[in-house]
Amino acid sequence: MSSSDSRRPIANPRLRVAEMRQTGETPFLLEPTAEERSDLAKGLDIEAVRKLRFEGRLTPRGKSGWDLDGKLGATVVQSCIVTLEPVSTRIDMPVTRRYVPAQHLGTYTEGSETEVPEDDSLEPLGEVIDLESLMHEELALALPAYPRKDGVALEEAQFAEDGVAPMTDEDAKPFAGLAALREKMDKDGDKG
Repeated sequence: MSSSDSRRPIANPRLRVAEMRQTGETPFLLEPTAEERSDLAKGLDIEAVRKLRFEGRLTPRGKSGWDLDGKLGATVVQSCIVTLEPVSTRIDMPVTRRYVPAQHLGTYTEGSETEVPEDDSLEPLGEVIDLESLMHEELALALPAYPRKDGVALEEAQFAEDGVAPMTDEDAKPFAGLAALREKMDKDGDKG
């Protein structure tokens, strides 16, 4: 956001397209409350969302579309996949969407190679642009899939009932055993 914006950013998480100005930018700023961040953390199945800010602008795109350019900033807390201790992660990422009428998205035949448009920022334009849903979606996609505390390594774990030898990763590679058997058979065939 530039400091020259004369309009204050709107904080409404759902913008009715028919009520938006067609002649200039519409700045926005969402900063959820502590209670909203707590609810979001529960929905994402993480420990906490300590900070969350989504800001940017919507700019008219011709007569019937909108460009959204923004920035998502968050601090989240997840459980380490090795130790289960809390791990804090800072997320700062750009967010871009191009809202266009559905008929402008093109025709995509289900199951074909052209099912997904090349431009993944394209979204069908409806009556409402839901900034809150977009913020939640982008945060969910940005979360580390396997958070780990610094210096913690995931080691090989072996589990088995008492008296049974645990299966190793090498045991789970059946083709390695077949290759060894083939080598043995080739050697035995060369002898005879």
